[in-house]
Amino acid sequence: QVQLVESGGGSVQAGGSLSLSCAASESRLCMGWFRQAPGKEREGVAVIDRDGNTYYSDSVKGRFTISIGKAKNTVYLQMNSLKPEDTAMYYCASPYSFYRCTEFETWGGRVWGQGTQVTVSS
Repeated sequence: QVQLVESGGGSVQAGGSLSLSCAASESRLCMGWFRQAPGKEREGVAVIDRDGNTYYSDSVKGRFTISIGKAKNTVYLQMNSLKPEDTAMYYCASPYSFYRCTEFETWGGRVWGQGTQVTVSS
């Protein structure tokens, strides 16, 4: 079974930058990042397919950049101009099936990483 291992995250002041990475145990067609703040539902923030097509949620567009490594088994999330509202647990995920990778709602079952905390202070 595929496994996802995240790294990165941490604490930063507003306006700062952080980067996350997620390594899969095998190459994937589609990988994305979700986040969940306390008391809120998990939301998809960025996704990339193996051709480099991407999608960003409106809340992070223009500030976050998702990229995928050459081997298609590592995905990165560069987060710039961070805001306190970006504070959340960030999860890497990859679907076992999907209709369109860049549309989260078309994902079927998925595998999740363990999560990494991002805290942005004002």
